[in-house]
Amino acid sequence: MKSKINEMINYQANAVVSKTLLEKKSGTITIFAFDKDQGLSEHSAPFDAMVQVIEGDAEIKISGEPHKLSEGEMIIMPANKPHALKAINRFKMILTMIKSQ
Repeated sequence: MKSKINEMINYQANAVVSKTLLEKKSGTITIFAFDKDQGLSEHSAPFDAMVQVIEGDAEIKISGEPHKLSEGEMIIMPANKPHALKAINRFKMILTMIKSQ
């Protein structure tokens, strides 16, 4: 199936929306749409994850260190390291989580 990734999910006012595109034992691919100032509070995951920003701007903190990401940029969030995300303005991202080692 061919699709434009940023058209596969829509923003909702004052919300974070997600859609799982692929879910396997070895990992998942999920797209998210964050309204301005929305985010995910600090948490950690037992697996490495890669965030790819496909629209807008976000701040991602990893172990307390802030990283500003814009469209076309990506970052790796290492396993077991606390991280949090916040939309500087509306943004969409792809989250790829790898569950195998």
